[in-house]
Order: sequence, then C-alpha cells, then structure tokens
Amino acid sequence: MKFNEKLLKLRKEKGLSQEELGMEMQVSRQTVSKWEAGQSYPDFTRLVMLSDFFGMTLDELVKDIDVQEVRENSLTNEKIDSIYRVSRDVDSVLQNRTLQGAIKGIKWFIVGSCILTCLVVIVSFVLHIIYPEAGTFWRIY
Repeated sequence: MKFNEKLLKLRKEKGLSQEELGMEMQVSRQTVSKWEAGQSYPDFTRLVMLSDFFGMTLDELVKDIDVQEVRENSLTNEKIDSIYRVSRDVDSVLQNRTLQGAIKGIKWFIVGSCILTCLVVIVSFVLHIIYPEAGTFWRIY
C-alpha cells in the first residue's frame, strides 16, 4: 500500500476529516488532501508527527513510499522554481535595460541639442563676419 493510501485509510479509521488531521499536524486541509492524492509528501517533521499521532513507527508509516518518485517530484518542483526564478530575473534585466536605454536616449538628445545650438551660433557668427552689412544674423541695438 502506498503512503497516500495508507494515510487516507488511517485518517478514516480514526474518523477524522482532512481539516481535523490538518489541525493536528499544523497544516491546511489542502495539504492533507495533496498528501492523500499523492501530489506531495509531508516533510520529515510532519512524518514524525503522523507516526506519533497514529501510534506507529516511521518505518510502518512510510515503508511503501517510492523514494524515486519522491525524488523526481522534488526535482520537478525545483526545476519549476528555477524556471520561475530565471523568468523573474529576465524580466528584471529587461526592465533595467529599458530604463537604461531611455536614460541613454535622453542623454544623447541633450548632447545633440547642445551641439546643434553651438553649430547654429558658430554659423551665424561666421555669416555675420562674412556679411556684416546684412544685419540679419547679429543685430547690434
């Protein structure tokens, strides 16, 4: 008998609901439901609490657990967590690059505006020197 089936059987033999067992183990009803569905397994502390609660040894409680399955589930969860972590990191980098790109664009706009202003002043000064009588470029009042 698998652990999840054994847990379900033991809980029902004691006449407890999932919520009542969850309260005894200090976990939610959903956690007990996942244990009984074989979607997850209790941590070591909870296994000890379960064995004490049902009056059996850890060996009796967990003897039929497929350790390889637990390892695979653990690795799968770690991979999923890692994917989410990488996704958050990529989002952060992209947002940072977008902000850096905007700042860089503003800097270049300011530099370009200054250069253009300087060129206009220089060209108008040169034209005033070449055509002093025009008075269009540099008027003296």
